[in-house]
Amino acid sequence: LDGKPVAALPGVGTATARTLCEYGLDTLGRVAAAPLSTLQRLVGARTGRELHEKAQGVDRGRVVPNGVSRSLAADRPFDRDELDPDRHRRALLSAAGDLGARLRAVDKVCRTLTLTVRYADRSATTRSRTLKEPTAHSAALTRTAYDLYEALGLQRARVRSIALRAESLTSAEHASHQLTFDPVDEKVRRIEEVADRARAKFGPRAVMPGSLAA
Repeated sequence: LDGKPVAALPGVGTATARTLCEYGLDTLGRVAAAPLSTLQRLVGARTGRELHEKAQGVDRGRVVPNGVSRSLAADRPFDRDELDPDRHRRALLSAAGDLGARLRAVDKVCRTLTLTVRYADRSATTRSRTLKEPTAHSAALTRTAYDLYEALGLQRARVRSIALRAESLTSAEHASHQLTFDPVDEKVRRIEEVADRARAKFGPRAVMPGSLAA
C-alpha cells in the first residue's frame, strides 16, 4: 500500500491531503515513514498520531460487524507517467464506474466526490465537489469526475495516478431522485440494474467497471 495516494487513508479529507502533499507526504509510505512529531506539527497532535498509526496498519477504531465505511475510494495508477488526457479520462470512467457499483451493492449514495491527481514529481492535487443530489449512479459520478478534472486545466501533466473518493455516504433508501424524464438517463439506470444483478451472480468481473457510464 506504500504507493497509494495519501487521500486513500481513512480520515484524510481534502484539506488534510492538501497540507500533507505540500510537504511531500503524498503517499501512505511517506506518511508511515515520517516522524510522528512532523505529522503532529502539520495536522495537530491527535490527527497526526492517528494518521501515523493508520499508515502503519494500526487502527484503534471499534470494529462494527457488517459496518459500511463513511467513504469509498477507487485508485487508478498508470504503468508509467501518463501525459494523454484521453487515458486520464478513461481512468476516471473506470474509477467512477467502480465506485457506483460498490455504492449500489451496499445500498448507499454519496453526497461528495473527491478527485486526487498524483504527478510524476510526487506532488498531488485534490479537489472535491458536493453533488446536486446524493447518488450512486455511475453516469452522474463520471460527469462530476470529468468536471473536476477539466477544472484543473492540466497542460501536458505527467500523471502517475488518479483516485476518486465517494464521501458523506448515506442510505439510498432515504435519498431522493429528481425525475428528469430523460429516456436516455432512465435507460442507463435500467442497464445498471441488470449489470448489478450480473455482478451479484457471477462476480465483479462479470461487468467491467465504468463500461456503462460513458
